Amino acid sequence: MNNIQKNAFYSLFLLIFFVSVYYYRSCSEEKLPNRESKFVHLQGVTMGVVKYNIKYLDVIVEKPRNLQSEIDTALKYFNESLSTYIPTSDISNFNKFDQENKNFLWKSHHFYRVLFTTNKIYTETNGAFDPTVNPLVEAWGFGRKKHKEGNFVLPDSNKILVLKNLVGFDKIKFDENGVSKTNKDISLDFGGIAGGYAVDIVTEILEKRNIHNYMVEIGGELLAKGKNAQNELWKLAITNPRYKLPNEEKIFAVIEVQDRAMNTSGNYENFYEQNGKKYAHTINPKTGFPENNSLLSATIFAKDCMTADGYATACMVMGKDKSIEFLKKHKELGAYLIYANEQGKLETYITEDIKPFVKVN
Repeated sequence: MNNIQKNAFYSLFLLIFFVSVYYYRSCSEEKLPNRESKFVHLQGVTMGVVKYNIKYLDVIVEKPRNLQSEIDTALKYFNESLSTYIPTSDISNFNKFDQENKNFLWKSHHFYRVLFTTNKIYTETNGAFDPTVNPLVEAWGFGRKKHKEGNFVLPDSNKILVLKNLVGFDKIKFDENGVSKTNKDISLDFGGIAGGYAVDIVTEILEKRNIHNYMVEIGGELLAKGKNAQNELWKLAITNPRYKLPNEEKIFAVIEVQDRAMNTSGNYENFYEQNGKKYAHTINPKTGFPENNSLLSATIFAKDCMTADGYATACMVMGKDKSIEFLKKHKELGAYLIYANEQGKLETYITEDIKPFVKVN
């Protein structure tokens, strides 16, 4: 080998060496982005009054991206499709649509996506989750007409019987081209699932921007992925359903969340008492009455927040025993249930996949 060949050989060797080092470092940094990432915390309001908290580690260190404007725009678009408080939204227009068995055409793909997931959860829970329960929600004072109003009158059994004829997601037919209803008075309220979907919309924005370490929380709906600024799993709290009582702690448990959504539904915040009886906001679509069972709080873990939201709502309708039976058949869902035993003391049911992540209980 002459000198020219030797020089060429060494040059090629050095080139391969440096390329290999660069490739190794690039892969290492991709696996451990926290070492070279910048922490960003965004706060704001959506859906009129609902607060959000978004924390993420941006891979662009020199000038970390503030995605608040893009997120706010996406949430505005979501709200204009699914909010019953906006008279021109897709859901408001559908609720006013008075043509039976005729296709209603939505303006936003959000409406179809929520319909699709709703149908899945409705079917799997045998109707425990049902957004057509909206007329009953209104009748019991948990909708636009509030029970706090001085002229509120509890519905009688005859009115409940009439309204139950408008309940049943199977009375709605849809595909990618539109949705119809068998009775013009059937209406929808996605309050038990839309909040989770809003979280998913934000996480889609982050993922598209190559951000994979984040925590998104909107009105208590949560999804956490990757690690936090301390290179640890995100730690999230479950509220004690009796925290308002004397000598009770507000936090019941702290759980590490690894690449999952987490949603809690409970009857300890939104309820009222009238004539000495408690009425909670969870309405059973089959009985037509507010649900009153031993299950006080249902926290569901799933891959996306819309799914976690819907199943958490369904569990509160099903109650403890039916929820546990359901969860044993659906291993893709994690759960942390808090219920009162016969003596009134709080007990828990935790799925096996969640137990290793419970840090304070």
